[in-house]
Amino acid sequence: MIVSHNELVTAVNKAFLGMRRTCGEADVVANMVADLQMVGLHGVHHFNNASNFLSKEDDCPVDIKNVDSGHLNIDLHRCSLACHLPVIMDYAIEKMIGQKQIMITLENCHNRWLAYSELVKLAAKGIACRAKWENGTDPKRTLYVLNRGCVAPELYFSQSLELDDADLHRMTIELSVDDFCLKESSQGYTTHIDAAELQQALTLAWQEGIFVDDHQWAILKQTATVFLVENSERSLEGAGGLA
Repeated sequence: MIVSHNELVTAVNKAFLGMRRTCGEADVVANMVADLQMVGLHGVHHFNNASNFLSKEDDCPVDIKNVDSGHLNIDLHRCSLACHLPVIMDYAIEKMIGQKQIMITLENCHNRWLAYSELVKLAAKGIACRAKWENGTDPKRTLYVLNRGCVAPELYFSQSLELDDADLHRMTIELSVDDFCLKESSQGYTTHIDAAELQQALTLAWQEGIFVDDHQWAILKQTATVFLVENSERSLEGAGGLA
């Protein structure tokens, strides 16, 4: 089905608010989902997968360790990246002052595709970004490269054969004031989605509306409804019970 940007953002916002999390901002998460969906990378599907765990996982701050001046190691305690990445990126950019590069290793995190929105913002700030992660449900290596001044990343994929549990929940993000070499970065990757293809999908979504799979849209709407109903009933019970 086709939905508007406002409809999509509103639905995700309601669903996330209903989870009553301390970490994460509903409007930011909603735009993460919308930005990913608009370029054809299934943002709603990724949020629906995240929703299965968001209400159950630990709602706690991340642990940051400065490995050295150019490397941050961050433990998300098996939480969704969507709830923490905006703050992490702000912190990393501050640490990058006076340096040309910084490496960020995110440990024990989920929903790494939802990083798309925050990473896209970096190019406009004059920062190039290269991100890598392994997908366990469909064993695949993913590489994201967005150089300075670009509006969409180059995406690369290849099959992964041997993964350990740590690999499945890790993501590395490299930031640099210099552009990354695409030819060098993409060695060993067999599939490429061109930035122009993502940009074309984005333009079409603004012009004609955002395509969302009917089943995924129904799950999203149901999630928002269920959490809102549960919270409404809980509030009534706290005030003296349901009539």
